[in-house]
Amino acid sequence: MGLFDKLSLWLGLKKKEVNVLCLGLDNSGKTTIINQLKPSDSQAQDVVPTIGFSIEKFKTTSLSFTVFDMSGQGRYRNLWEHYYKEGQAIIFVIDSGDQLRMVVAKEELDTLLNHSDIMHRRIPILFFANKMDLRDAVSAVKVSQLLCLESIRDKPWHICASNAVKGEGLQEGVDWLQGTMAGLILLHQLLTHRDSVAVVISFALL
Repeated sequence: MGLFDKLSLWLGLKKKEVNVLCLGLDNSGKTTIINQLKPSDSQAQDVVPTIGFSIEKFKTTSLSFTVFDMSGQGRYRNLWEHYYKEGQAIIFVIDSGDQLRMVVAKEELDTLLNHSDIMHRRIPILFFANKMDLRDAVSAVKVSQLLCLESIRDKPWHICASNAVKGEGLQEGVDWLQGTMAGLILLHQLLTHRDSVAVVISFALL
């Protein structure tokens, strides 16, 4: 076990629960992605569009995720902001085959990034450029350009090409999110318990 593994275990990081907001326009594949992330024995056979929001839970090796799957239908998007304060990470899903609504997706993303509950926080954002199996789908690089993701400089972000129906690309995204969140949580814990951590490091290096 490495030093940081020992520290994270000592600080209780293994028991940490993270609230994740899953956002994106309707029909982008949010619910299908969340369903794929759940254990196989908990996955729904038939995925239906989310009305309002639903809450799902899944675990990775070091974190427990509580995911708020928010409806992307126009009349429900104003509900998103009521959950921003609770969110510690964001999954933003884009339909890569719907270029006509890419502008709308960018508008919603810009509104999100400029919201007072998000703007000044270093909250990780995982983008899924979903539905890569469609003939008209554009690449993750193109999606990144259309959404101007390079302009996001104050938050860690990552984009993955995905096909939620087959589960392709999802593990890469979850691995990135887990690693990023674990790092941020560990940094916070280190700063909070810096004196005690210094003692642990001293003994670990002996």
